[in-house]
Amino acid sequence: MTTFLLAYRSAKNYTPGDPDVMASWQTFFENLGGSLVDTGNPIFTQSILGECASDTTVLGGYSLIDADSLSAAIELVEGCPTLTTAGGVEIGEITPLNPESVGTTADDHAEAKEFAN
Repeated sequence: MTTFLLAYRSAKNYTPGDPDVMASWQTFFENLGGSLVDTGNPIFTQSILGECASDTTVLGGYSLIDADSLSAAIELVEGCPTLTTAGGVEIGEITPLNPESVGTTADDHAEAKEFAN
């Protein structure tokens, strides 16, 4: 099983606190079931460094899930409430680093991932 980071992107004008939206998030997390590794936390204060292109959204929070593949993770996320409020979700596979990874290449990390599985 692979762990994926879900980075929630909220509409810039989103205001937290709507009880219906909060209930939608609770249902979403319940529907993730055993795939949910870490519910995560919302983010209310944020900043951007470098290229994080988006004119309409900001970082809104994160969660960690386990899934067999990226396509399986995408299926799990399709019911995310932020998708109905002009937001989005970035999904990324977490690749465990080799503890001795200073100065390593992407190929070295792929080897570490194979070793971890």
